[in-house]
Amino acid sequence: MLLPPLSPGDPISPAEPISQAYSLALYMQKNTSTLLQTYLQYQGSPFSDPGFSAPELQLSSLPPAAVSFKTWHALDDAERLGRAQGAFQALSQHLQLVGDDQSDLNPASPILLAQLGAARLRAQGLLGNMVAIMTALGLPIPPEEDTLGLVAFGASAFERKCRGYVVTREYGHWTDRAVRDLALLKAKYPG
Repeated sequence: MLLPPLSPGDPISPAEPISQAYSLALYMQKNTSTLLQTYLQYQGSPFSDPGFSAPELQLSSLPPAAVSFKTWHALDDAERLGRAQGAFQALSQHLQLVGDDQSDLNPASPILLAQLGAARLRAQGLLGNMVAIMTALGLPIPPEEDTLGLVAFGASAFERKCRGYVVTREYGHWTDRAVRDLALLKAKYPG
């Protein structure tokens, strides 16, 4: 049986892009702790010290993934997707910067550089999936932003290592949050 082709005005089911995004987010989730551990290993002390953690470090240009359960639960689909879309847009830009920093700081670390590059590509892929979901749901797509703004090129090696730590840590947190958000959408729009 042949189906008529979709015309540009026909609605698209969100189930397929949600399923694709969810699968990618699960795949990403499996690699986030490896990326963070590899990153810390190449930075030297104190980053590579056992148990290193600095939750107080944040970047104003990168939205934190942490949100109270009550706030998260009160978000609607558009707010969840919009925040995730903004976060993965910012993460893809930040991961490029961290990769550039590490090319300078650790040029003989092909494993780290490859992992950072792969994470950036996956963040861009998930960003594309988020846009597809928003389109399928008829939600407005926020314009692309330069989330980095002005980057201090005179940042010290320690500052760049701290920045990379925050980015790789938040990449993991946002991936976890995306899995949770997409699981909710997947249940709401089954295929």
